[in-house]
Amino acid sequence: MPEKIFDLIIIGGGPGGLTAGIYAMRAALDTVLVEKGVPGGQMVMSAEVENYPGFELIGGAELSQKFAQHAEAYGLEILSKEVTAIEPGLEHHTVHLDDGETLKGHAVILGTGGNPRQLGISGEEDNYGKGVSYCAVCDGFFFRNKTVVVIGGGDTAAEEALYLAKLAEKVYLVHRRDELRASSILTKRVMDECKIEILWNSVVTAIKANDGAVCAVDIRDVKTDETRELAADGAFIFIGFDPNTAIVPRGIKLNAEGYVVTDDRCQTAIRGIYAIGDLRDKYARQIVVAAGDGATAALIAAHYVESKKASDACKLDE
Repeated sequence: MPEKIFDLIIIGGGPGGLTAGIYAMRAALDTVLVEKGVPGGQMVMSAEVENYPGFELIGGAELSQKFAQHAEAYGLEILSKEVTAIEPGLEHHTVHLDDGETLKGHAVILGTGGNPRQLGISGEEDNYGKGVSYCAVCDGFFFRNKTVVVIGGGDTAAEEALYLAKLAEKVYLVHRRDELRASSILTKRVMDECKIEILWNSVVTAIKANDGAVCAVDIRDVKTDETRELAADGAFIFIGFDPNTAIVPRGIKLNAEGYVVTDDRCQTAIRGIYAIGDLRDKYARQIVVAAGDGATAALIAAHYVESKKASDACKLDE
């Protein structure tokens, strides 16, 4: 019996991967999606999503569920496994899984996203799960009526600070510049929230613990170099993400920051392999943009697979 070759293998079940699955199934591609965790990716960790069209306000977990249900309604197969390597080939590409199984496909869409970026300071790694967190939605409940520090100045940091303000007694937002990088509407909300105090031109240099739990952070003013200790029960770090490029095959170009370089069709330097979402080099990293990437990549992949099959059929007839 000949070995099964999928039309398309999607790696990663975030908004981009799930959207790619929807479009691939609608294009009648024999498709499988591989996701090692819960479908939704970073979207799951968002307490509230206000900027996805069609939903004025929806929880990230609920939106993730809707994405997954939509994809599964078209019959998309989702495997709860981890991809360990991708082996590009001229005839087809091979995807290796952590259980030793291999999948073969004419086209592959990479949607592996990224991981929260770490500060790399003393006490960060040792106190992870003991007051150090990269997800307010996941861990905010444990800091009800307590004091927490949020580190960062972008949209995510602002959103998570606002979420924590609903639970904590006091939220310090530490940012190394004198203005936030967050959108205007989020910046205004942060400034108007009485529970949030912004520490401008400041960085956290160490996280301290006592009896197995965070108790304080060291703060340094980047302009005056003055240092001080700030009492806090938790430290939430939101300084960006590093793309998950561990399984990106050699031959695919990365930019200086480690993101996959593609053309406007999400095509990488290897024919039949596409990159979408937070893995891809682009201007904006939003749910709607990732979904757009997924749709684009699936449509282009469908055209590629159809052309490849037609070409292969002609070769057999010769």
